[in-house]
Amino acid sequence: MTIAVAERTAEIGLLVALGARRATVLRLFLGEAVVLSAAGGLLGLAIGITLAQALRLAVPALPVQTPLLFIVLAEGVALVIGLAAGVLPARRAARLDPVEALRAE
Repeated sequence: MTIAVAERTAEIGLLVALGARRATVLRLFLGEAVVLSAAGGLLGLAIGITLAQALRLAVPALPVQTPLLFIVLAEGVALVIGLAAGVLPARRAARLDPVEALRAE
């Protein structure tokens, strides 16, 4: 997210110059962080469940299960981490001076 803010400085400056409130910019970047972390969490869960099922096929005597509670908790942790990792970059994006941000391009 820090890189996303740095790469999109001109876009943020344009949004603020056109009248977007700082809270809107903050919500935009926090939303992006949450969506990216949710997608990453789902991808990780899919890979983990696939590997667990492959292990179950390879070793039929081994009891392999993926409890629903663990799936929900794993996705929740991914969302919280994404939100936490997005707070500082989103705050920095919301505080950018529009003139300086547009000049950076």
